[in-house]
Amino acid sequence: MPPRRVVIVCFPGVQSLDVCGPLEVFAGATRWLREGGSGDPGYRVVIAARGAVPVRSSSGLQVVPDADLDTIRGPLDTLVVAGGDGTRVAAHDAELVRRVGALARHSRRVTSVCTGAFVLAATGLLDGRRATTHWSACEALARRHPRVRVEPDPIFVRDGDVLTSAGVTAGIDLSLALVEDDLGHEAALTVARWLVLFLRRPGNQAQFSAQLAAQTAERDGLRDLQRWIAANPGDDLRVEALAARAAMSPRHLARTFLREVGTTPARYVDRVRIEAARWRLEETDATAESIATGCGFGTAETMRRSFLRALGVSPSEYRRRFRTATPRGA
Repeated sequence: MPPRRVVIVCFPGVQSLDVCGPLEVFAGATRWLREGGSGDPGYRVVIAARGAVPVRSSSGLQVVPDADLDTIRGPLDTLVVAGGDGTRVAAHDAELVRRVGALARHSRRVTSVCTGAFVLAATGLLDGRRATTHWSACEALARRHPRVRVEPDPIFVRDGDVLTSAGVTAGIDLSLALVEDDLGHEAALTVARWLVLFLRRPGNQAQFSAQLAAQTAERDGLRDLQRWIAANPGDDLRVEALAARAAMSPRHLARTFLREVGTTPARYVDRVRIEAARWRLEETDATAESIATGCGFGTAETMRRSFLRALGVSPSEYRRRFRTATPRGA
């Protein structure tokens, strides 16, 4: 069988890690196959840019492409569109967008890293699909392309044979997921270990912690309440109790919290509790039952449902993937 042909599209102002991250993952998978004596040839990665001329990344690193994007023809196994500050121009380059769209039609699967989603969206490929991008650009993507169902939280989103990822290192998570699809868990695990990475952050894992994902309230009283919630996830955090602590009526607290923090008190509390439970799953030997109690879920089953809804994995699977080598005591 021929090697799986992967094309990574780059342009002036590309984020260098959006190119190098997937490249290293696919190269590592090919190495794993070769060292294991497999007859599978793995991947052949081609970095392509218009005119095949060197491009300067957003950090100043020069990327020397292997091929002229305009001369590449399908079929392809995987098309990867990198992101970076340069997408502001690239997404309006009609010829580049046309070439990406043509290659996408002849690719088994199409992916983007970070703001590379803007280039894919410009081709129309994301219309009617779920997609994500860097957290700071999700609102702009949704505004510019209203037919795209933008999901701001996940690290990567899979909608059929089109996959989009969040910022920078999320492209590595996405590439590991593709290797796992192609070659199995052991291959992806080995590559992750070689790169000293976790295998692999679930696609539905949030890009940010609860405190960073939410807005900071304008008024001091609500900011203090946010800090208190984070420090006391196991306490009574029903809206009535929070309202009493903030010296507000429950209805007034709910309206003000939604306006200033950008989410409801209940949803914010759930995010904080999940974050607290994640830390304990990663860093301690505590049982699921004691973690659920200490973080305010009440029961392990309630915690499991919250994890599945927010992260797409159960607490036990999360611990298996992210537990530290030397967990602390409870």
